Amino acid sequence: MALITLADAHLAYGHVPLLDGAALALEPGERLGLIGRNGAGKSSLLKILAGLEKADDGTLQLQTGVRRVYVAQEPLFEPGATVFDAVAEGVAEARALRARYEAHDAEDLDALQSRLEALDGWTWEQRVEEAMQRLGLAPGASVDALSGGMKKRVALARALVAAPDVLLLDEPTNHLDIDAIEWLQELLVGWRGAAAGARGALVFVSHDRAFIDAVATRIIELDRGQLRSYPGNFAAFEAAKLRELEAEAMAAARADKMLAQEEVWIRKGVEARRTRSVGRVARLVKLREQRRARREVLGQVRLELDAGLPPGKIVAELQDVAMRFGERSLIEGFSATILRGDKVGLIGPNGVGKTTLLKLILGQLEPSAGTVRRGSKLQVAYFDQMRAGLKLDATLADTISPGSEWVEVGGGRKHVMSYLGDFLFAPERANSPVRTLSGGERNRLLLARLFALPANVLVLDEPTNDLDIDTLDLLEELLQAYAGTVFLVSHDRRFLDDVVTSTIAWEGDPLWGGRPGLWREYEGGYEDWKLQRARSRAAAEAAAPPPPAAVAAPAATAKPAAARTKLSYKEQRELDALPARIEALETEQKQIAERLASSELYVKEPQAVAGLQARHDTIETELLAALERWEALASVGG
Repeated sequence: MALITLADAHLAYGHVPLLDGAALALEPGERLGLIGRNGAGKSSLLKILAGLEKADDGTLQLQTGVRRVYVAQEPLFEPGATVFDAVAEGVAEARALRARYEAHDAEDLDALQSRLEALDGWTWEQRVEEAMQRLGLAPGASVDALSGGMKKRVALARALVAAPDVLLLDEPTNHLDIDAIEWLQELLVGWRGAAAGARGALVFVSHDRAFIDAVATRIIELDRGQLRSYPGNFAAFEAAKLRELEAEAMAAARADKMLAQEEVWIRKGVEARRTRSVGRVARLVKLREQRRARREVLGQVRLELDAGLPPGKIVAELQDVAMRFGERSLIEGFSATILRGDKVGLIGPNGVGKTTLLKLILGQLEPSAGTVRRGSKLQVAYFDQMRAGLKLDATLADTISPGSEWVEVGGGRKHVMSYLGDFLFAPERANSPVRTLSGGERNRLLLARLFALPANVLVLDEPTNDLDIDTLDLLEELLQAYAGTVFLVSHDRRFLDDVVTSTIAWEGDPLWGGRPGLWREYEGGYEDWKLQRARSRAAAEAAAPPPPAAVAAPAATAKPAAARTKLSYKEQRELDALPARIEALETEQKQIAERLASSELYVKEPQAVAGLQARHDTIETELLAALERWEALASVGG
């Protein structure tokens, strides 16, 4: 039986219908990813499901006793509250009931006891302590002094201790860095609900495609007032959506001219970008290959260019750069060469020095040690700096091209109406004031303004915040086609993978042997960096000497171990069997990948998707271990 059922729901603001006969059923154990364009009504729908708002019409039915907890995009807390106090708000009812019971402040203590047991109220302190420990929160810290990411953790802890049957999250990844987002993924995938063994349900709004892919078991798309359901994760949704859009495009091609506007919406809104996604991947691969080739050529020629850098070819060259503020070291011994046309992603937790590194590269700061040589004729445009300069009373057209109907783009002229259309703004909105736009639409307008500037270097600091998935696809295309250099700071892993040609990553975590200020440059995007980092860490751990306590003999009498020249019989049999095992693992992984790529799986066997994905990831680990074991044995037996 469904935990929540929404039927024939209607909701409108002014003349704009956000829900138009929408229907939804939430089953136990489901994790629904709710997606849609900015302003489509996703947050309003989530609040209706949470019971915080009411639809204009329709019915909302709950299974008896279902408890719902909602976590807003920007959670609110009592001023001056400690972390413990804020998290304990999630058990406020149980806390109050137990206080009444212990004070005998009730006529019917048996009923009070029954309610306390239903709420698991006898151990509320333990639940609060466990939640804070699990989420890495200090109980006595002031919530007011926390960062946005830590406040989001407090809000999640408050929601989890309430032990809801249904958890509703609005943009849960906002303000979180990549490590925190991956931590949240694991938390939500493993969350089971109100009690041990319970099958709680989750509904979340997000534009982070990698996060949706990892967490969701079903995708719900809110599109022009209607809810459409797609079983499986985001990859399955994309495949199903593409088939739908192709069918729609064929039908639209046969329609008369009265359907022309709808055809434009479909083509401009989704289809063109979806069908070009394969081309985008190929383009990105080509860009990375070109970058690698140019770097190799530059490395060969550099010795002959002692007189100086070729103007325009190199953006910046850093040699053993360090940046220190007092005793704090943000950057140590970093070297890199940034070429014209590079798309560079910067990865690292909040506060480790990404902005400082950018300022060093672009000449706004000089290093404490080392040298930075910068190219000539750099024209830099900053996305983050433009937000404060947005005039709310100006029209969209004046914001893009003040005093003119034309925009100079890519060496040519384009009418401002047409240019705004490229950024998904209808012509009738060109003369609307900026203040009428939603947060995501304002970010889209800023991007339109940014690409209209005569710049050969773009610095984008979290450009994906508040952007819907369609706009993210559009931005990816624009950045790949952009001939200049891009520096991208983002916590959106898929966006990084789809755009950047190289990655500069902070690796100063002492838990993994890092040192303060350690930065490294890698070819490729986020997943490329993650794979290389995992391999290097595994190799470092394998090569690490045993701790002193493990050495039994005193140092004075210990004899160096003789180098092994021959394998034991058992080891030789293991070595002989490893190639077949590696081949079997690779074959199994390929077969699973083919099944996951097939849309039939998500229609006929949606319950098998999670198991197949888990097995695919396990094989990756087993393959790495088998290859390392083969290498170790072969080095002795060879």
